[in-house]
Amino acid sequence: MSAFAFSGINLAITTPFTAQGKIDHARFESLIERYIAAGVNGFVLSSGTGMHVYLSKEESKELVAVGARAISGRARVIVQTSALLADDVLERTRHAADCGADGVMVLPPFFEGPTDDQGIIDFYSTVSEAGLPIIGYNVPQAVGVEITPTLFKQLAEIPNFVSVKDSSGDLAAQASLIRTGLPTMNGADPLVPYALFAGAAGLIWGGANMAPKACVAVVKAAQKQNWSRAREIWRALEPVMSLIWQGDYVQSVYAGAELAGYGAGEPRRPLARLSQDKIGALKAALEPLIAFESELA
Repeated sequence: MSAFAFSGINLAITTPFTAQGKIDHARFESLIERYIAAGVNGFVLSSGTGMHVYLSKEESKELVAVGARAISGRARVIVQTSALLADDVLERTRHAADCGADGVMVLPPFFEGPTDDQGIIDFYSTVSEAGLPIIGYNVPQAVGVEITPTLFKQLAEIPNFVSVKDSSGDLAAQASLIRTGLPTMNGADPLVPYALFAGAAGLIWGGANMAPKACVAVVKAAQKQNWSRAREIWRALEPVMSLIWQGDYVQSVYAGAELAGYGAGEPRRPLARLSQDKIGALKAALEPLIAFESELA
């Protein structure tokens, strides 16, 4: 993974909100400091976990500026610049470049956008005009577009298109992307060690908001091919990462981060606070992980 510019963990960091639903920039900066101290070496700002679709364009751009300034070169910065309009994606991507971002993550066209391969290629070719490395985003269950190995190879011919983040949750499908020989990033929390073993080039990981030290540790063990240590760490992580993937993902990450001491407030409406029964199940799964996390240097 070392030759890939976005190897290791890229934390899809939560966006903190005040009780009034406004972005809490001070808390955002504080969380960034804590995650850097925990060993996180890459961030995704305005990520899906960070509620990108529920931020206005202006809010997202301000969040990116604040976050990139706080990180100040101490870790990689990836910015999600997805939008319905290609011109908006280009504008957001140029803004990310102005803020010093190292790359952008972009969904293919969604909500009745083109689904044919050429339409997807044309879209990413437009985004490439901004000059930043592009990570495509494969989440077919959400947007109705699948980045297949054949399409991935075509996209890789576009200047600045460097990788695909696969959040399909299908390890076999992800392995087929990895077998292209092109850098493939895992975005499905329950698949982390299996994706790394299969040859994933890097991770974009929302669940790492809850246990950054353990998540960093499992990746370091995998990079050293110390699979017995990776499995030991994964035993602590797996119950939580599997649970949050079963539904209400963003709400679960916010609730879990709060329980683990990395609180970002409540998710923004229309997302509701996680129900009490689900919070109880999450708390039970988290307790051993929090104890394990505290033992890590």
